[in-house]
Amino acid sequence: MPLTRDRIIGHDNERLAFRFTMLSNADTVECQISDAALDELGGVKGTESMARQAQFLSLRDVVEGIASELFDKGPCFKGQVVRIFTKHIQKSPPALPDPITAGQGADMDNAASLRVIAETRPASAAQ
Repeated sequence: MPLTRDRIIGHDNERLAFRFTMLSNADTVECQISDAALDELGGVKGTESMARQAQFLSLRDVVEGIASELFDKGPCFKGQVVRIFTKHIQKSPPALPDPITAGQGADMDNAASLRVIAETRPASAAQ
């Protein structure tokens, strides 16, 4: 069962994590996301601790979705803390290389040149 939004606790400078709570029925579930994971989600690095709340608010829906998924996957017990680290952040697949910049364009030109040579060459020279 998915967790539902509850309250924001704030940034923990000791743990370098942002803390918040969510609800599972009437039970409160403590959650936190590491600074590194927040930065990974936001596509930035080295966000100042005083800017963490604004960063969390902008990414709140995604962060809470990840926390809910982790809660559903893991063993559920009273007092559990759902912790989100960078390993829990899905990275976008790398972009496909551009054939021109990857050097494949040159291979295509070579293939076309070889085809032209083969077509213009006399049959007796092919053997």
